[in-house]
Amino acid sequence: MKFVDAHVHFSDSQYSDCTHELVIEAKASNVAALVSNSMDFETSLGSLKLAEKYPGFVYAALGIHPWSVSVLKKDELQQTLDLISANRQNKALIAVGEIGLDRKYVKMTDEQVMVFNEMLRLAEKLELPVIVHSYCTTEHVVEMLPSYNLKKVLLHWYSHPLSVLSKVVENGYSITEGPPAVYSKRLQKVVERVPMTNLLTETDGPVIYKKPPFSGKRTTPAFLSMVVKTIAEIKKMGVTEVAEQIAKNFEVFFNIKLN
Repeated sequence: MKFVDAHVHFSDSQYSDCTHELVIEAKASNVAALVSNSMDFETSLGSLKLAEKYPGFVYAALGIHPWSVSVLKKDELQQTLDLISANRQNKALIAVGEIGLDRKYVKMTDEQVMVFNEMLRLAEKLELPVIVHSYCTTEHVVEMLPSYNLKKVLLHWYSHPLSVLSKVVENGYSITEGPPAVYSKRLQKVVERVPMTNLLTETDGPVIYKKPPFSGKRTTPAFLSMVVKTIAEIKKMGVTEVAEQIAKNFEVFFNIKLN
């Protein structure tokens, strides 16, 4: 049985002193692969280095997060775009992410929309999947995306609105759910309604979850077994069957073969 983490911030500074330890722990927990999502140019470089250090296990998604837009350094957007373009043939790079829009935790500005559009434009040009942040902007994002000819779209930590989920599925997009699905009734309703073929798993570490069974613990890919178990219970399927389907979804979405 294999588990996959489609969305973790492995190049975050909170993991900098323990990445090797986490890789060992993840492998011991049957995690077959993880995608290191980036926030800005610096973490994009970090994700790429980690993917090259752990080939076939860590993969890189490079991009600029909406939370980072307001503090971008001069030329940082262009540097990030150039980095992605320069590594298109690098097998370590498998997506553009984390990119998107947010009006919950930051003010959604014209600059935020511009950066998102630049990232989408490049993903379209390079034929790379995108990993999208859409907190409190899901309807807006889902309306925007069809204007681009995107290879694959993953809406990470999909929580609401349920009314848009059918459109997400209809468009052929995928979603990820992580540790909060173990205790959140709202996310459990999402899991119940989304087809298994459109579902992937994530941890979004180093985010720390405040509710049991994760409260007070460092978030690691080892949490995935509990997420898959919860999905299996909601879907009334076997744990192995769910894990196998999600692993298959991961391979299809990112166009890679798990070891």
